Amino acid sequence: MASNTDKTGKSRTIDVLIFDDVNLLDVSGPVQAFDTALANGQKRYNVRYVSVDGGPVRAGCGMRLMPDASLSSDSNCDDLLIPGGTGVDVLIPNGVVCGVIADHLDRKPEGRVISICSGALLLAAAGVLDGRPATTHWSRLAETKQYDRVLWDLDQICTEQDRIFTSAGVTTGIDLALSIIRSDCGTEVALAVARELVVQLRRTGGQSQYAMHLAGQFTKDDALTRLIEQVVAAPHLDWSLETLAQTAGMNPRTLTRRFKRDLQENPGQFVERVRIDHARGLFADKLPLKDVARLSGFGDIQRMRRAFQRRFGVNVSDYVSSFVP
Repeated sequence: MASNTDKTGKSRTIDVLIFDDVNLLDVSGPVQAFDTALANGQKRYNVRYVSVDGGPVRAGCGMRLMPDASLSSDSNCDDLLIPGGTGVDVLIPNGVVCGVIADHLDRKPEGRVISICSGALLLAAAGVLDGRPATTHWSRLAETKQYDRVLWDLDQICTEQDRIFTSAGVTTGIDLALSIIRSDCGTEVALAVARELVVQLRRTGGQSQYAMHLAGQFTKDDALTRLIEQVVAAPHLDWSLETLAQTAGMNPRTLTRRFKRDLQENPGQFVERVRIDHARGLFADKLPLKDVARLSGFGDIQRMRRAFQRRFGVNVSDYVSSFVP
């Protein structure tokens, strides 16, 4: 991820758009991360809240929020952060809002536009996502189809290209903020923020927003839960149907039936999804494809290529060039 500041302690100013029915976690999560980032005891980010008309708004949870100013193209902010929430739908036709978003990068040569959750739909409406990768909350799949010039990948938690950042929303807004902090301020500062917030420092943008590591929580079958956790923890192992069944203490037919009952897929499909998810995380480390294939459990590049083709309809090289910063 490219840095837009040096690591000498220069601070950045972020304008955060708030509006009626904004998702409060989309605001508070990344903002708390930015506010916690210190360099030499000094805050690295100054956050200001803006509403469309400068008036107070009410978040989706009912909390009343008071902005510092109105949204304006004359703002001196470095970065513009657009959170999500059901109120996004009301703002999409707003030409003033879309105009400020569209003009921000042109007015600020080192500025950034950051969206959380369904805030990406506002970026799409403003035209800044055309031809670029983007993600948003999985529940907004139908709405993304209105913006067919955007390279949507809702199976990612974060994307970044050309100073434009998107995230799947809610807790992934913290992941995106930590990634930006790490780029701006270095790993030590980002790690300090992660420790303060008690979150994982690096959940890479390539990982699935469908949270494969939480899949075991969707079944009440303890044996299946333990098996899922083992596969997610070590996708590189030999997870043939026979090995899976033996590990779970079931016969293959029973295991397959329980996977379909609780996860709506067979064991082989689940293992492949886990390995794809793991591989996408490894892509961010710029490893050779043969190493990614080995570490993620595919064994060789050809098997990995076939899996990506089945899952995304593209080959691995095209996927990396389009969706990996």
